[in-house]
Amino acid sequence: MVSECIYTAIEGGLLYIQRTLSSVVALGANIICNKIPGLAPRQRALCQSRPDAIIVIGEGAQLGINECQYQFRYGRWNCSALGERTVFGQELRVGSREAAFTYAITAAGVAHVVTAACSRGNLSQCGCDREKQGYHDREEGWKWGGCSADVKYGVEFSRRFVDAREIKKNARRLMNLHNNEAGRKILEERMKLECKCHGVSGSCTTKTCWITLPQFREIGYLLKERYGAAVQVEPVQASRLRQPSFLRLKEGRAYQKPTDTDLVYLEHSPNYCEEDKATGSTGTRGRLCNGTSAHTDGCNVMCCGRGYDTHHYTRVWQCNCKFHWCCVVRCNTCSENAEVFTCK
Repeated sequence: MVSECIYTAIEGGLLYIQRTLSSVVALGANIICNKIPGLAPRQRALCQSRPDAIIVIGEGAQLGINECQYQFRYGRWNCSALGERTVFGQELRVGSREAAFTYAITAAGVAHVVTAACSRGNLSQCGCDREKQGYHDREEGWKWGGCSADVKYGVEFSRRFVDAREIKKNARRLMNLHNNEAGRKILEERMKLECKCHGVSGSCTTKTCWITLPQFREIGYLLKERYGAAVQVEPVQASRLRQPSFLRLKEGRAYQKPTDTDLVYLEHSPNYCEEDKATGSTGTRGRLCNGTSAHTDGCNVMCCGRGYDTHHYTRVWQCNCKFHWCCVVRCNTCSENAEVFTCK
């Protein structure tokens, strides 16, 4: 009887501790999520219900911003204005090609990082793709094995969180949602099948295969190509509603819509020569440029006709180092004159 009472007391105490810890975790998530700037109501609610995912989401958004800065490092607009004002960086208020790329790359970044975290077991409620298990094709002698990346989960999570910031029912919302989906679609299309052979003496009697994520740099290059071929669109309003219902190509025939992987924009891009927070332009004054290039990194293009300054310096380093027995390393001193150009 005494032992039963002790067990009941211990069981009750553990239940109380469990409930208390759950309350503390919930309170902590509530405090943390309320302190993150720029979250829409639905994003904040998702953050509070899945506090383990908010760090991963931030990493995904930052992955997209970093890739954006890499892809446009030689352009007048180089993503440097995105900053860290929200989990997705500073929003570009102009519906330009650059905004289209920004939304697509960050949506793809969140999907990519969430999928990877699931495969590593770093997120609750997800793991390896359960559909990619067991035999797939007995005739060809290969089967699903290992841990296939569950990109469907990553894409759906990105869709739930990233798209939730689109509250206003206007043309820009339709543009952003389309570009978000284009980024995720391209990620899905670039998933890779990897296989490992099994058999005696290196033969490939059977193969075990699984699905893996592509390198995110590959997604960056593909979206940069889509940026170059982006299409201008305009909203079409529903007959009974005063809000736009879908987008059509501005120069297209009738009501021709963009494809799923097209990047779309509403307004032509500014020249990004001068600083303008509304367009996400930091200007090009002081930017490094290439004095001999005729491309976007060249001084004539980068500096917008304002001219550029030339800086001379001498670089000195140790060279032609040789090991002498025993035990001295002797080097020569090499130097070269170099020039650096910056926009006025």
